[in-house]
Amino acid sequence: MTAETTRKGAYGQHVANTPVDRFGVWLSGVAVRRHGAFAGRRIADLGCGFNASFTRTVLPQAESALLVDLALADDLKRHPRVEAIEGSLPDVLPQLGSSSLDTVLCLSVLEHLWEPQEALLHIRRILAPGGIALLNVPSWRGKRFLELAAFRLGVSPAEEMDDHKSYYDPRDLWPLLVRAGFRPSAIHCRRHKLGLNTFAACRVPATR
Repeated sequence: MTAETTRKGAYGQHVANTPVDRFGVWLSGVAVRRHGAFAGRRIADLGCGFNASFTRTVLPQAESALLVDLALADDLKRHPRVEAIEGSLPDVLPQLGSSSLDTVLCLSVLEHLWEPQEALLHIRRILAPGGIALLNVPSWRGKRFLELAAFRLGVSPAEEMDDHKSYYDPRDLWPLLVRAGFRPSAIHCRRHKLGLNTFAACRVPATR
């Protein structure tokens, strides 16, 4: 985040997740588990949040987990299978090795970035042959719900919505994925969460 941002830390670092937020995380997890494989794989969770809530649930199965966010919980940084990188996206991504990861998660992150295309280019670069990227972003329909929940009802953190740079329907996200180097035939991009979010699963050929 190289331009002005309202963020003062990682998601969940200073304020506990609300029931609305936890439900949204659970729904994203359902989609991720449907498409992703984690047993014995080298995974990365980019913009994972302070507690890396989803990755904690698959960490016992994974070979290793690379966690990236502005700040990370101390117990995660001590975990023997975790490589923790504290820093902003996409600034820290160039230090990640090419073709070094099997599953890359980027969940509710791109909407916070001024340079989402740069992040997607790095995600494609760091995926090993046969790897998969799983992405979730709020849609333009979701924008109305999120802002109602945050600004009017107060059931979601307003600072998170104030940090959004864009929203993505499939027709917005799909071209960015192709431009990043994913083949159209290997991109599964659809609406989910009642159309409030867009989810994409992007596979890398097993051989280059």
